[in-house]
Amino acid sequence: MTTPTTMALTELAAKGADADFIKQTLQFALQRLMEMDVEALCKAAYGERSDERINSRNGYRDRAWETRAGTVDLKIPKLRSSSYFPGFLEPRRTAEKALTAVIQEAYIQGISTRSVDELVKAMGMSGVSKSQVSRLCQEIDVRVDEFLNRPLEGDWPYLWIDATYVKTRQAGRIVSVAVIIAVAVNTDGVREILGIATGASEAEPFWSEFLRGLTRRGLRGVKLVISDAHEGLKAAVAKVMNASWQRCRVHFMRNALVHANKGQRQALVALINTIFAEETAEAASVKWRSVTDQLRAKLPKLADMMDAAEQDVLAYMAFPSAHRVQLRTTNPLERLYAEVKRRTNVVGIFPNERAIIRLVGAIMLEQNDEWSLQRRYMQLEGLQSLYETQPTRLSAVIS
Repeated sequence: MTTPTTMALTELAAKGADADFIKQTLQFALQRLMEMDVEALCKAAYGERSDERINSRNGYRDRAWETRAGTVDLKIPKLRSSSYFPGFLEPRRTAEKALTAVIQEAYIQGISTRSVDELVKAMGMSGVSKSQVSRLCQEIDVRVDEFLNRPLEGDWPYLWIDATYVKTRQAGRIVSVAVIIAVAVNTDGVREILGIATGASEAEPFWSEFLRGLTRRGLRGVKLVISDAHEGLKAAVAKVMNASWQRCRVHFMRNALVHANKGQRQALVALINTIFAEETAEAASVKWRSVTDQLRAKLPKLADMMDAAEQDVLAYMAFPSAHRVQLRTTNPLERLYAEVKRRTNVVGIFPNERAIIRLVGAIMLEQNDEWSLQRRYMQLEGLQSLYETQPTRLSAVIS
């Protein structure tokens, strides 16, 4: 007797060139695969009476799956006492959904580049509707907004802030906007991503509003803010946070090397690094002035720069020695920005700033989840003492 499976395949093959044979074959195979999965979960076939049965079916839900062969219409079986979702339709991670949404939005608005067009086709999206994009964006925006607006509890002694730039379209022009990310460590030594924003990174009002937004959500107890030398940020830290400011040592070294020729740079790096080898703030300050005086005759502009930057670059020395490696640079943000660049480079030009927040926010949400499963980022030693013995506050703005 011919089995139903054999009969179905025979009928499919008999349709020949009049049907999309590849797509229908794929549809049949996937549907059969899901039926076999559900039979295994129920421990009984459809309609079969069995003492071993542990579950039963509860109808189907329709799902259209985009493939290179075209749209495949599937019926996913539902179960009464649990859920079933086929592995080959595993939901995309939030960041991947956000990337898809941004690409689709750019595609619909007609501003995508050739590389984006090719990516859209590679993802099986030969055509997308505004309603599809709207539903996907709404789903992602809800999760991202909840993450970026969540209440912040407890004290956060250390805060890292930095910016990178992406391109977006504004009023018919393509412009670069800053993407700001803030990361902090709490008194349990755990780091979290606190917030992101887009805007003009050098503008003090923008930085002030961003920091005030964090404080409204509960950010408190900040003792040190680590960043690059953004003038607007320095002023905002002094005004809003009332905290010390640490200039990223790596960025400072890059700025210092500009004042030396190629043959002098290796020796200059070695000389300046002798400052950072000191173990106390007092010894580092004495060494800083000694090195500055050595450079004054041959590199007067660099000496002037070092005179102005001493407190900013050595601010981390006033904090527990166990934390100094993490405090002296913005390196905790570098890997985040590398991942942001990897994803945003795929898009190229964003259709609007909301799309930037959607994609970057989704990436940060996933990264924050990963951090929550890792061991604490900073040693507990010294964290509690920050609130028992207040370190000398260094001015965030050079007078």
